[in-house]
Amino acid sequence: MTAHFFGDTAVLTGRTLRHVTRSMDTIITTVITPVAMMLMFVYVFGGAIDTGSVSYVNYMLPGILLITIASGVSYTAYRLFTDMKSGIFERFQSMPIARSGVLWAHVLTSLVANLLSLVIVVGVALLMGFRTGAGVAEWLAVAGILFLFTLALTWIAVIPGLSAASVEGAGAFAYPLIFLPFISSAFVPTETMPGPVRWFAEHQPVTSIVNTIRDLFAQRPVGDDIWTALAWCAGILVVAYVFAMAAYRRKIA
Repeated sequence: MTAHFFGDTAVLTGRTLRHVTRSMDTIITTVITPVAMMLMFVYVFGGAIDTGSVSYVNYMLPGILLITIASGVSYTAYRLFTDMKSGIFERFQSMPIARSGVLWAHVLTSLVANLLSLVIVVGVALLMGFRTGAGVAEWLAVAGILFLFTLALTWIAVIPGLSAASVEGAGAFAYPLIFLPFISSAFVPTETMPGPVRWFAEHQPVTSIVNTIRDLFAQRPVGDDIWTALAWCAGILVVAYVFAMAAYRRKIA
């Protein structure tokens, strides 16, 4: 059964990856928004924001990476919605394949597509002056956190992909996720925010994730932020997975 699941998921993942490679505009669109934000913040607003001795591109890159992921997972919801409406799910159900493999194919495709987008964004950041002395261990830690964050948001994307009434509704869930980094430590220090806004910024998941990635890039001790970040990612992942599977069971029942 395990081999059956992995084999089916691999075949189905190949199918969804082919859709992505034949429509590279989705990758380009995913990258354009965060790159445009990065250019605007660094070259327009960066000079007015005090980040101490840290260059602004170094300061805000972790937040841009999270926005890239949030933009990317909206296409996961779109692809899943399109499959649901095309009737392909019903055809898969009539075949002797692992049913959960269909969902996992979309999830794995999201991970690959977002990895490509993140690499492009980091490449642009390097051209803009981003520098880090982080070693292999720090980069692996950053990659692990981004992987977990992508996986958590992807399973959130599965829910509207299965249950939305329109293609616009399938992608609209990503707007709050894209907006969330703006009320965090991603672009400005939280100390500059008024009381209630500062409290929210310091206790929402993005801030701990951004702070952890920023400290890893700067080779500073990460402290408790890394455990808070991992707890948020794991908690969101578990809750999203449970609700996504429940929505899937309702659809195929």
